[in-house]
Amino acid sequence: MESKIVIIGAGEVGFNLAKSLSRENHDITIIDNNSQKCARIKNNLDSHVIEGDGASQRILQRIDMKKIDYLLALTRIDEVNLVASRISKKMGAKHVICRLRNTEYLHKNAVITPEQFGIEYVTYPEKAAQIEIENLVRRSSTVEVQEFHQGKILMVGINLESSSPLIGRTIENVITSNPFTIHKTVLINRNDDFFIPTLEETYKKNDHIYFIGRKEEIDNIQKMAGKPSFDVNNVMILGAGKIGRLLAKSLQFDYNVKIIEKNIDKAKTYSPSLEETLMLIGDGLDIEFLESENISEVDCFVAVTENEQTNILASLLAKHYGAKQVILHITTTNYLKSVRRIGADAIVSKNISAVNEVLNVIRSNEDNVQIHRFDDVGVEAIDVIVDESSRYLKKEMSIDEIPSNFSIAAIVRDGIVIIPNIRTEINSNDELLIFAKPEHAKDAESLFICK
Repeated sequence: MESKIVIIGAGEVGFNLAKSLSRENHDITIIDNNSQKCARIKNNLDSHVIEGDGASQRILQRIDMKKIDYLLALTRIDEVNLVASRISKKMGAKHVICRLRNTEYLHKNAVITPEQFGIEYVTYPEKAAQIEIENLVRRSSTVEVQEFHQGKILMVGINLESSSPLIGRTIENVITSNPFTIHKTVLINRNDDFFIPTLEETYKKNDHIYFIGRKEEIDNIQKMAGKPSFDVNNVMILGAGKIGRLLAKSLQFDYNVKIIEKNIDKAKTYSPSLEETLMLIGDGLDIEFLESENISEVDCFVAVTENEQTNILASLLAKHYGAKQVILHITTTNYLKSVRRIGADAIVSKNISAVNEVLNVIRSNEDNVQIHRFDDVGVEAIDVIVDESSRYLKKEMSIDEIPSNFSIAAIVRDGIVIIPNIRTEINSNDELLIFAKPEHAKDAESLFICK
């Protein structure tokens, strides 16, 4: 259903969100006070653009807010987002979603809360990135970890190296040969081409494979793919910015954590609040410094400075000098494909996390269907509940008759997770986790939902 949406802030989050929403034919208006960012929108997207201050009543009054379904306040400045949210809600915007960087609004004793500004949903990009990185640290040897259904179902991305026993075998053969490792291959990235495979597809060297399994099966899936988890003891974080501090605070009691920070004042300011973390003042691109800190003994190196070029170079150095697992953070999507090719184990982007989070909220409200969009790979994971009047049940179809352009990854029935095979039956009220390209998502929904 087409909605009227106002986006305040045309940075990476606002631009990529507008790009995704415009593909769904929503009526989008974007406000930003930066003329270059406004020009980028005009040149690339079919959207209305207003150049001005998104927290200005005068600017916001140019829009009939009573007709606006979603106001998305997504600038990098919390105060601007809070004021814009409050004004827009007062003027009649139906739903308000806000981006905040400062996590103090989350505290139970917070004096000011987002709800007081008329905000219904808050996305904390740095917090989302921290959680994503932490999952990768705690589940070593993976390139991506995503949770579904409160963590009962996990999707893990694994890179198939030359030693992997899967190479040269079909998906069907691997399933047959591993009857006690219940899994589903839902997505393959081969030379930056992401596709949903059939059972006849053959695994190849350097494929990035995305497996779905029950949480308790993931260790066995990793072993099956030739990438078993390894024990992580030493974690080195480059950058004492927001993400680095959140990550250290969460990991410091379980691992030996070091933070490298180039800025002396920043290091001295935040060191006292990270009592179990060793704060080092130094340059993450200085080879002698890295060697003096035993980079070869680091189990997990995480580059999360605010400069993505620094993160990329530091990651390459850490990998070259023997760090077992290297995770880097990037702020723009420009480097995604290149970085995947040059050797980083895992890539995280707070901006992609924020975009996916907001899209999920909007789609859930619109269609009563939960969407997990992996915008950097062009695939959606869709949660649907099977309607008793659906085409699938009315036509008495079997699971192997489902079109090959989407994949049933998991079924939740009475709280129990089922990873389906070709003999699995789908029943009324089953909750399905489906993977599909965005252009095929509606086809997948229409097969199981009676609208």
